[in-house]
Amino acid sequence: MENVLKVCEKAKQSSYNLMKFSTEEKNNILEIIEKSLLNNMEYIINENKKDIDIAVLNNKLKSFIDRLSLNETRIKAMAEGIRQIIGLDDPVNEVIGEFSVQSGLKIKKVRVPFGVIGIIYEARPNVTADAVGLAIKSGNAVVLRGSKDAINSNKAIVKCMKTALKDNGKDVDCIQLIEDTSRDSANAMMKANGLIDVLIPRGSGSLIDTVVQNSTVPVIETGKGNCFVYIHEDCDINIAIKVLVNAKANRVSVCNACESLIIDKSVSEKYLPVLFKALKENNITIYGDDESHKIDGDIEKATEEDFYTEYNDYKISVQVVDNIDKAIECINKYSTGHSEAIITENKEAIDKFFLGVDSACLYANASTRFTDGFEFGFGAEMGISTQKLHARGPVGLKELTSYKYLVIGEGNIRK
Repeated sequence: MENVLKVCEKAKQSSYNLMKFSTEEKNNILEIIEKSLLNNMEYIINENKKDIDIAVLNNKLKSFIDRLSLNETRIKAMAEGIRQIIGLDDPVNEVIGEFSVQSGLKIKKVRVPFGVIGIIYEARPNVTADAVGLAIKSGNAVVLRGSKDAINSNKAIVKCMKTALKDNGKDVDCIQLIEDTSRDSANAMMKANGLIDVLIPRGSGSLIDTVVQNSTVPVIETGKGNCFVYIHEDCDINIAIKVLVNAKANRVSVCNACESLIIDKSVSEKYLPVLFKALKENNITIYGDDESHKIDGDIEKATEEDFYTEYNDYKISVQVVDNIDKAIECINKYSTGHSEAIITENKEAIDKFFLGVDSACLYANASTRFTDGFEFGFGAEMGISTQKLHARGPVGLKELTSYKYLVIGEGNIRK
């Protein structure tokens, strides 16, 4: 689409200036953006309410509306994310390596911005602020394309940012929002080679799959989150209950929420009743395999598909396994490679779990909900990458850069 390409062209031109900015200049832009969020909370919340009202009329799930909703606390958290990014080290121009070669050339490997980062995302208006903050600090312009479900919220957030930048004499073209939420606009971004340097999808598994399968622009694949908590036979049950409830019920609609519980058979009869009680008290519907169903006949019977499912809802699947080897095998089969946790007091079991499970983030005796750029000290994140090339886990500042080689000679010629 011609309009999408024009928006991308503006971002591309802006990126050539932004990549030359000093850390101080970029931080100044971010300070203006931070203040714009705090100074316009009432306006942003009112615009967000329009999206929420539409979602309610369309009978969207409670978890969906939670993901969509903004309030003072969440907007302050968005601003705090920007503040944290300001305090982080600037990755641009970092010397990654420096060496000389036999020909006499002196070579530096230096971190540089990508140029323009495109983000295609769904009903997560907080992503708008996170993406802008991380892009600018890493020296990149950003093109945002949210969903129709959050269009009023996204327009409000971007309007506040760009108005504040303009009022302070800053280039506003480094932030671009595509207001057309049709499939055509997303397809145009996926084909915008030469204008968008890297594309990051954030949202449902279907969105991520569509971008990965159809984009000709390079993609950082932020992963679907079918996350597992494994209760080992040597666990502390009090820790197990606390971690499981937090991982599942703290916020069910996010990608780092637990979707599947695994437990060793040797302790299943003893511990599953108390674990199920805690889950049910938090309104979680349980889908169990045959073994867990024998222990509690009131739970739902799981199908094979349940173990592959990222519910994003008040649901969890449960499997009973023979031992840690079977648990690792099960996770590697069904998990999306996002975040998994083991609950155990056995250090050898922890080491075996860490070595054997092939996921981006692994935890021992801690909730999967910590897989988050803010919690990892990155200030914010573009998403959680489950791929293995370039970036894995929370995508922070360094993951939003590439590098180039600077080569110094003294008239050297190749023989």
